[in-house]
Amino acid sequence: MSLFRKMKKAKISVKNRPFTIPDQVLDGKSKLSASLKETESLIKNVLGENDDFQVKHFKIFGQYHAAMFYFSNLVNQDHVNKDILRPLMYVPEHLISKEKPLNQLIDIIMHETLYHGQAMVEESLDKLIAVLLRGETVIFVDGITEAIHVSTREVEHRSVTQPETEQVILGPREGFIENIDTNIAMLRYRLPTADFQVRTMEIGRLTKSTVCYCYIKGITNETVITEVENRLSAIDIDAIMDAGYLEQFIEDNHFTPFPQIQTTERPDKTVANLVEGRVAILVDGSPFALLVPVVFNQFYQTAEDYASRFLMGTFARFARVLALVFSLIFPSLYVSLIAFNPELLPTEFAVAVAGGRAGVPYPAVVEVLIIEISMEILREATVRLPRQVGGALSIVGVLVVGQAAVEAGLASPITVVVIALTTIGSFATPAYTAAFALRMLRFPIMILAGIFGLYGVMIGIILTFNHLLNLKSFGVPYMAPVSPGSTQGMKDVVTRSPLWSMSKRPSFLQPANRKRHEQNDNEQ
Repeated sequence: MSLFRKMKKAKISVKNRPFTIPDQVLDGKSKLSASLKETESLIKNVLGENDDFQVKHFKIFGQYHAAMFYFSNLVNQDHVNKDILRPLMYVPEHLISKEKPLNQLIDIIMHETLYHGQAMVEESLDKLIAVLLRGETVIFVDGITEAIHVSTREVEHRSVTQPETEQVILGPREGFIENIDTNIAMLRYRLPTADFQVRTMEIGRLTKSTVCYCYIKGITNETVITEVENRLSAIDIDAIMDAGYLEQFIEDNHFTPFPQIQTTERPDKTVANLVEGRVAILVDGSPFALLVPVVFNQFYQTAEDYASRFLMGTFARFARVLALVFSLIFPSLYVSLIAFNPELLPTEFAVAVAGGRAGVPYPAVVEVLIIEISMEILREATVRLPRQVGGALSIVGVLVVGQAAVEAGLASPITVVVIALTTIGSFATPAYTAAFALRMLRFPIMILAGIFGLYGVMIGIILTFNHLLNLKSFGVPYMAPVSPGSTQGMKDVVTRSPLWSMSKRPSFLQPANRKRHEQNDNEQ
């Protein structure tokens, strides 16, 4: 059952007839007219005045009047000239003496003339205009109520490069790009199996964005596949510009800082998740894939953990988990110890801290909030500036501004050190969305620490864990395999066990086939 209500489609009136936005193309049931002149007039009326819309009149085999419609900026002009115009305008040698009646012309063109593997016959005017807007070339013949559309789309796009947001030392160096066909090809390159399934749909009344969801048949649970399809089908919006638009519609809880869908621009990571039993969602125009369902521990794991030996991967993961904890509660612990429980600090350290804060005119919680907010502003400014300027600004901000704040008595040296360690810890979290959630939660926990001390820190941690335990991603508990517990799943949470010891796929995904290999089949 879908979790969403479909939005009511807005209506407009064109020539006193109702049409659904944005397609001013009849009622979805219109058939082609046998008159080429009438069809051309109707299409031009629907599409309006466009300088890149081309209409080429010619005679098929020098006998039948025809017209070819296409958008010049969306097609490969060489393919149009060589693969369509040339074979249609000149009679092939094997057809010179053969009769070519009008009622058989479409069959002759499709089976004996066109030099193209992606050509189809269509009689619905609505569908022909839709493929025309996607970059295909449409051929209309005077006197025939069917048309031929040929795939000639070619849109410039950037080449495959190394992922910008997921850097690794060990592992592949290629990432997704904005072209969905290239992205699917990179997945098929790594999954040369007939079980790899790709399902496509269009979402967006204006953009008509191509969205596809991928899974491995025989591994992914059918319930998950059905739920993904239902949630995507329920989306009714005018435009889908990025995968993040879809994420906001299909996530389970809209009022949580924690991401319930993982984004990645790495094909190898996407394939690894597909093999475990997840579903990947791709959007044309976005270099990111959405992975569902997900659990919390995925957000501090990297592809490099599995490409390296398990001792190296475990050590690196321990460091990341420690950095995650630092980024969440380190400032709050500092505030609670300085303001409420200084007796817990070593005497020499407490004296040094008190001496550093001697000239600061406000409480520790206010001091930490001021520096923390300043760091967030600096971080946001660094991201938005050009790359050549951003690096210099971050260095100037940390060194000059921090030192000036200490000398002016606005902050103590130990506070600057604490915030610096916290910021570095947040950078160690691989997933940007998860790191951002921890940055947001840091502030309420700091306020609780400023009011209640260590009790406030514990209250904040308990509330955070309670919230995490209540979250789900497409029906999967967010804290699995910790809660509910799984012996096999715990091998890949904080530690990264050897690959040969992880013989089964995660049980919380309920895959149709749990076995990865035959060893340790008795483990649950």
